[in-house]
Amino acid sequence: MSAFFEWLDTQPVGSVLYVSLGSFLSVSSAQMGEIVAGIRNSRVRYFWEKGGGFWTHCGLNSIIEGLYAAVPVVTFPIFSNQVPNSERILENWKIRWRVKKLEIESGSLVIRDEITQLVKRAMDLNSDERKGMSKRAKEVKEILFV
Repeated sequence: MSAFFEWLDTQPVGSVLYVSLGSFLSVSSAQMGEIVAGIRNSRVRYFWEKGGGFWTHCGLNSIIEGLYAAVPVVTFPIFSNQVPNSERILENWKIRWRVKKLEIESGSLVIRDEITQLVKRAMDLNSDERKGMSKRAKEVKEILFV
């Protein structure tokens, strides 16, 4: 594990996307393939642990982690309370991008091109959109955790 943290320490601040899909519910193998391919195609640094952006399923614990870390969030709600968590909590504070799902015969799927473009937007440290979200994320953290 220390090799991962050593790698993280060598990356520019805020340049690594942290991906969390929770521990209870999971996505289909087809959806996981699209997520992995989309993130890889974006060519941003990513890690399934700690980073400067946060991809989350919007479980309450993940929301709290993202707020405490004061980072913008890419939301991928999967089930139940995760959808309103994404909508009410993160949209009200304007610190998130939401992944859009396509309806297909067997359910819904987010395709890799959508994921690639969204991850690029979320991790563009020089964009005004990202800078604004980062600033608001820090303000929300100060309100909630100070």
